[in-house]
This record gives sequence, C-alpha cells and structure tokens, in this order.
Amino acid sequence: MFSPSVAVALCVALASTWAAASMFFSKKKWDPKGKHCLVTGGSAGLGLSLAVLLAKEGAHVHIVARNQERLDEALKKVEAARQSPEQVFKTYSFALNNAERAEACFDAVAAASDDRCPDALFSCAGKSRPGFWVERNEEELRLCMEETYWVQAWPALAGAKRMVRDGVKGKIVFTSSVLGYFSMVGYSPYAPGKFAVRGLAETLQSEFIMYGIDIHISFPGNILSPGFIEENKVKPKITLKIEESDTGTEPDSIAAQVLRGVRAGRFHIACDLVGHIFRCSTRGSSPGNNSLLDQVYVLIGAIGLPLWRRDVDKAVRGHTAEHYEYLRSKGLVTS
Repeated sequence: MFSPSVAVALCVALASTWAAASMFFSKKKWDPKGKHCLVTGGSAGLGLSLAVLLAKEGAHVHIVARNQERLDEALKKVEAARQSPEQVFKTYSFALNNAERAEACFDAVAAASDDRCPDALFSCAGKSRPGFWVERNEEELRLCMEETYWVQAWPALAGAKRMVRDGVKGKIVFTSSVLGYFSMVGYSPYAPGKFAVRGLAETLQSEFIMYGIDIHISFPGNILSPGFIEENKVKPKITLKIEESDTGTEPDSIAAQVLRGVRAGRFHIACDLVGHIFRCSTRGSSPGNNSLLDQVYVLIGAIGLPLWRRDVDKAVRGHTAEHYEYLRSKGLVTS
C-alpha cells in the first residue's frame, strides 16, 4: 500500500510529465514581438517589469502612470531592453480612475501608433490600503474601490470598445491578487476590489469569445515593490504576523510568470504553489490549466487549506485583547 504522501508525490510526477509532453501538442503560443502593448501602472513594480520584459521580447511598449517623473525613469529602463530600432516606446501620464481619462489615454496611445488600437492591454495599476473595516469611512472605501477595481475596469472598457470596433483580436490582462481567491483580517478595504476584478474577468472571458479577444487574469502574492513597502507601514500587526513567512517575490519573477501564462493562453495565471492551490480550490467553472495537475492541487488544498485557516483564525482570536486596546486608543470603543 502507498502512503498518502507517496500517492500525492506520484500524482504530481505523473501530472508534471503529462504537462511537459502536452506542450508539444498545444496550440501556437502568443508572441508579443511586433505587437503594441499598453501597460498601466508601468512606472514601477510589476507594471515596469512587464514593460521591460515585453521590450525584450520585441514588442512596442506604451506605459501609463500618473507621475511623469517616474515615467521618465521607467522609460530609460525600457529603452535599455530595446531589441530593434523599429520598436516604439512611449509614456503617458494619466490617472485611470474614470472613464473619460481612460478613453483619453487610449486616444493618446492611438495617436502615437498611426491610429492603431493596442494589441494587448496589461492592466497593472492599483494600490493597497490595508486596515480594519471599523476604521474606515465612505470616502476611504470609495477610494479603495477606485484603486483596486475601477482603475482596471475603465481601461478595459475603453480598450475593449476599440478592439471590437477595429476588429482587433487582442488581449486584456487583468491583475488581481491571491487575495482575489480568499481574504483575511486586514484586507477588507482591498480584497473586495480584487474579487470584483476577478468577477469582471470571468464575465468577459465568456462574453469576448464572440470577438476573438482573449482575457487573462493573474493572481500574484506579495510583490517586492515601492507600493508593498508603503503598504506594510500601515498594515495591521496581526496581518503582518500571519504573513511573516511570506517574504515577497521580486516583480521580475512575477512578470515572467504572467507573460508565460499569457503566451500559453491561460485564463487564470497563478504565480506560485500557493496561488495554484487556491486557484484550483476556488476555480468553479473557470477554464483550468492542466486537467491532471489541477486535480493534484485540489487534493493538496482539500488537506492543507482547512489547517491553514484554522491557524489563521486561532491567531486572530489570540489578538483580540490587543486589538481592543488599539481601538480604544483610536476612540472607536469606550468600554
């Protein structure tokens, strides 16, 4: 008789072998060379890493962010990755949290590309503002939704309208988070927007079959970026404690995973083992990546996730007394 651990290891080995073999029989992979790629949030973090990687792959790269000074610095890094003199690299300073500015952004990109609609939109703009729900007010929560959901939804709307109008069989690549699969203490201002991005992607993946437009969505964990540093300055202590084993991943590594998933035509793009376990355990009817390997991840999740959640909830309960002291210091409780 095999032990459960041996059985799981055997399943993983067989699934990995099948996955490697299936690569030789899969459909032609997407090639960014010569494509016009628009990257939002492209001045830092994952967006900048994707912009540089696309440039290395021979794409024309258009990067969007709010701060022009950061864009100028980012452009130098993209230029350093140039593969041919024909490549077009441009920057655009836009806030993308409403429909009008998103449309103006696409107008500017088209004007710089002989009125050409981008072939691919990589939507990486966004910001995390962790904290406790009872601390928030209406203005803050609306801002959080702008910075997580609308900043991706408006460019997707503007881009999709152009792709459909011009008959472009393009790609729209959303960025959610592993917190778009689950959430926990400290992320009430952030996770709902990431779940909403997932909901939008799920819908468009079905709807856009009619247009030949591919939808992808990535679910990275903590990314070592300037935004992550700022986020940790205000993150609740209990959240930091739960995440202490997650030291974060370099944005270049995440960008490589995202582009690999887009090349392969994957809808949900997980960036590490934990992401794959959550992906397969919460996938519903979404298209999978590998029928055999995905079942292995489901098995691991069925065993491991309840144990992980038990430990998280235990840590939260243990933090209760300290949390009430914090609330008293903020004037949020009186007893």
